[in-house]
Amino acid sequence: MPTTNRQIHLAARPVGFPMESDFRLVEAPLPACGDGQFIVKTQYISVDPYMRGRMNEMKGYAEPFQIGQVITGGSVGTVTESKHPGFKPGDVVQGMWGWQEYALTAGEMCSKFDPTLAPISTALGVLGMPGMTAYFGFLDICKPKAGETVFVSGAAGAVGSLVGQIAKIKGCRAVGSAGTDEKIEYLLKEDGFDAAFNYKKVNDYAAKLRELCPKGIDGYFDNVGGPQSDAAFSLLNPFARISICGQISMYNSTAPEVGPRLVLTMLLIRQATATGFLVPQFAARYPEGIAQMAQWIKEGKIHYREDIMDGVENTPKAFIGMLNGNNKGKQLVRVG
Repeated sequence: MPTTNRQIHLAARPVGFPMESDFRLVEAPLPACGDGQFIVKTQYISVDPYMRGRMNEMKGYAEPFQIGQVITGGSVGTVTESKHPGFKPGDVVQGMWGWQEYALTAGEMCSKFDPTLAPISTALGVLGMPGMTAYFGFLDICKPKAGETVFVSGAAGAVGSLVGQIAKIKGCRAVGSAGTDEKIEYLLKEDGFDAAFNYKKVNDYAAKLRELCPKGIDGYFDNVGGPQSDAAFSLLNPFARISICGQISMYNSTAPEVGPRLVLTMLLIRQATATGFLVPQFAARYPEGIAQMAQWIKEGKIHYREDIMDGVENTPKAFIGMLNGNNKGKQLVRVG
């Protein structure tokens, strides 16, 4: 076992869009494994949009990251040493030990992953937090019915691409938005979306959505917020359901955005429901979601993409690229 552990610490709180100088690569000593603990060697690290909010000083739905501490986030790896009765060397484990090569843990927020289901990287993607976000956030909140129209903003991301595919499994018409022509082509040809548009090439989102959703919108899975959501709300059908998953268009804003006042009015007159959620609220049902998603993968009904960057030292670069929309699929960092 090595005696040092390379970690990524938060060096400064980003102002607006993060820079690589906001992070620091640190070599820290690896503590000895004590009773009730185990050491896990990280194989993959996840970078996710929600992490940007935790880099701010203000508390959101989770405690902010602290300056000079390891960035917390999803990781998956293999147990190398254990004095814990529930984990043994060789076990594949996913947890929240974050941006580092090794972790010493007592098993808090950790769970075993079955590598026979799919490659272990999927523990951070389609069979992990993004997959459960898509599965429960869409099915439980949007409550899709066959023949309905579903719009997914940020449809090429790790969550959005899965939402569109689940919508198709449920017999819906799936419409999405993404930021490059390549991503649009992938949504249409690989993920089975019925229609999609490059939001960077569209000036009038409402007009484009009217064109692509001629029967209106019954379910809206909102990853983006901002002007795309303003446009989607104007096209809601009676009793539409909106799942508010993220607001990535505003994560790097330095001042609050001012938008139209139509949202509450449209909810009222369309008798629609908008629900925000955090995926841990479904934690007790994760085995259900993992089993179903794994079955859909086996049946060829769900496809997934991963964009992998190598080296723990490149985790900040992968994170910033993900916020820029440079990734094609779930953004991961391979540690090794």
